[in-house]
Amino acid sequence: MAEQQATLAGGCFWCTEAVFLQLAGVSAVESGYIGGTLAHPTYEEVCSGSTGHAEAIRVTFDADVISLDDLLDVFFATHDPTQLNRQGNDIGTQYRSAIFPHDAEQEAVARSAIARAQADHAAPIVTTIEPLSTWYPAEGYHQDYWNRSGSRNPYCMAVIPPKLQKLRKKFADKLAG
Repeated sequence: MAEQQATLAGGCFWCTEAVFLQLAGVSAVESGYIGGTLAHPTYEEVCSGSTGHAEAIRVTFDADVISLDDLLDVFFATHDPTQLNRQGNDIGTQYRSAIFPHDAEQEAVARSAIARAQADHAAPIVTTIEPLSTWYPAEGYHQDYWNRSGSRNPYCMAVIPPKLQKLRKKFADKLAG
């Protein structure tokens, strides 16, 4: 087992977490905050946009089952990497599209993934590559949100099923059994 982690921000972490939990080779997805200046931020502080953090996910995966290239292709296909500091109705730097590489190899893979994604988009990709910084896990009620509570949340019901449909259509061979 070649366990690795990837840290990605693609808007609301409830929405990105729901996608990545569907993939074969992914053993864990943790929602959290990264890239800001305040130590131990709360959800409310991050949502205010004043801390500089992004809502993000930390994906633990087996690289022998699913590659970082594949994870990033899913990432770019299931959010809009051409929207600066927003995803749909979620607006602010906390909803930015960003990759936080864990090492130089991940950074090179991220740059290649951005180039691949650009070929699929007419508008420029605005996803940033940012330095890995302190990771703060989100509060417990955010973890595995879609599976626990999402179907009772109108926002989630509007946003997550289309992402999952896109995932199933484009990446059926990458889904967990």
